[in-house]
Amino acid sequence: MNERDKRLWCANEAIFISRGGVSIVSRATQVSRSTIIKGVKELKENKKPAKDRIRGVGGGRKALRKINNQLTKKIENLVDSTSRGDPENPLRWTSKSTRNISEELKKVGINASHALVARELNNMNYSLQANKKILEGSNHEDRNEQFEFINNKAQNFLKEAMPVISVDTKKKENIGKYKNNGKEYSKKGLPTEVNTYDFVNKELGKVSPYGVYDIDKNNGWVSVGVSSDTAEFAVNSIKAWWNEMGSKIYKDTKAIYINADGGGSNGSRVRLWKVKLQELANEINIDIHVSHFPPGTSKWNKIEHKMFSFISKNWRGRPLLNRATVVKLIANTSTKAGLKIKARLDTKEYRVGIKTTDDDFEKISIFKEDFHGEWNYIISPQNV
Repeated sequence: MNERDKRLWCANEAIFISRGGVSIVSRATQVSRSTIIKGVKELKENKKPAKDRIRGVGGGRKALRKINNQLTKKIENLVDSTSRGDPENPLRWTSKSTRNISEELKKVGINASHALVARELNNMNYSLQANKKILEGSNHEDRNEQFEFINNKAQNFLKEAMPVISVDTKKKENIGKYKNNGKEYSKKGLPTEVNTYDFVNKELGKVSPYGVYDIDKNNGWVSVGVSSDTAEFAVNSIKAWWNEMGSKIYKDTKAIYINADGGGSNGSRVRLWKVKLQELANEINIDIHVSHFPPGTSKWNKIEHKMFSFISKNWRGRPLLNRATVVKLIANTSTKAGLKIKARLDTKEYRVGIKTTDDDFEKISIFKEDFHGEWNYIISPQNV
């Protein structure tokens, strides 16, 4: 018995009972009074559905997204507020289950089942992610709060058309005839021959690509360093991005917002990083806002997923024969979403072990935010 047959059967029984029949049949069958009344009307009007249809044209419950056009936006807001790895929010990895999201929606007056939530998340390019071994340490108790802090501040910057950049160093790459993971098309039986062992070629050495990714414009800069990955190299790479790209796009900006890992050459505890940022702020005469990701979350830095991953895909299966090859492969990386990257070789020799004295450090014009000032701070230009 389909839904129409059931509706008409209940209506027929109600008519037979006569007075109070609708209520009696409704209680006995758990079919709503409105459905039975509708069936009575159909019987009296001898109304029939279109051929090969159970329901009339336009019948049935309307899709919730048509009734409430805010459904997608509400789901996205719920998920983005707890998205892991991307406090600026485009990373589509939700840490909430569909049932929990469904319950949250009910609190704001949207009665969406967990199955509907799952379909909407799939349409929005979210997916259920399994655990992955990428955490670098224990989670900090204020991890989520730091993500929310970065998210809110980034959104405020973007609303004011000010740059938000994600920065990091890509892993060092051997230069020469070394195996590079991945495959590319070539004649059968004629694979590219590479060295059996990955001992570093003393003449060619390694390269350290330092990247700057513009979150709003979906473009980036990579300085391909040939010496050490130091704080000076990191800041010089940001300076190169500003001179070559940023200053042309954000001509009237009052500030730059940098999202960086908590460790490495741009770590929150690296004194030289802050000293060099002060020099950069003085040179470009712009406030530099910095937020570091909390411990154990460096792999969630946006540049990893929005730029570095595509660079790796672009050169997969190809040995990086020389430095020029690296620069060209990086600069030729693009995506359907419009990613564009500029790259340049940085041949400067950066010294390691440079000590920053207390006197030099105290001269920095730094303002620490109330929330974790060691992670969130502003360095202002000292030009008078």
